[in-house]
Amino acid sequence: MAGAPSLGWLLLEGQRALLEGAALPAAAPLLRRAPRGDGQPVLLLPGFTAGDGSTTVLRRYLVQQGFAAHPWLLGQNVGPANGVRAGMFERVVELAQRYGRKVSIVGWSLGGVYARELAKRLPDQVRQVVTLGSPFADVARASHASRLFDRVGVRDRRTPRSALADQLREPPDQPSTSIYSKSDGVVHWQSCLEPETDHTENIEVIGSHCGLGFNPIVLYAVAERLSQPEGAWRPFEKVGWRRAFYR
Repeated sequence: MAGAPSLGWLLLEGQRALLEGAALPAAAPLLRRAPRGDGQPVLLLPGFTAGDGSTTVLRRYLVQQGFAAHPWLLGQNVGPANGVRAGMFERVVELAQRYGRKVSIVGWSLGGVYARELAKRLPDQVRQVVTLGSPFADVARASHASRLFDRVGVRDRRTPRSALADQLREPPDQPSTSIYSKSDGVVHWQSCLEPETDHTENIEVIGSHCGLGFNPIVLYAVAERLSQPEGAWRPFEKVGWRRAFYR
């Protein structure tokens, strides 16, 4: 597996993320045309060192499109310690019980790694998973934050790297979509690839890692994926105008 992405892409992360955010007003007409939800619950998990503020734009957009989008309410994401694991489990179960429906989970970066593991452990409560730049195929090595991951306990040092890697690479049984960018400056894009099956897929977009949560092309794809009826999942179709924006 490849190591961390090039330093050049990392240094350009901030500027590119600003451009992606600035494109939102112009993209508003297209975003409004995305398939709508029917009130189904969606839980959004932030990336490493981020909190619910980072998912605000995506949550507001999903609410506008008819989804019941919710923050994780667990503060800053500094690894699965201090009750975070239990807190995520409780949050999924609580939302499933509140709505009487399965919950879809959207996770950004490390949040996407959590999302996949939650789906595996809560098959009766999780409907589908969408990950944004999540290095589940090699979380320990394919990121510029890998040393921090170890320091704060993202990887349990009692668990061999090989065992952890095998566990995280295994996709959940629910439909799972990985959205990634080959110009991601934080995690290597190859570490974000699902083994494509009849219920998993990869969608390549153009963008930065830090802008994935408000990149217009990402927002559209997330809404389109979440809008599918339960039990009728189909791969994302790159047809018509989509061919110009999705690789």
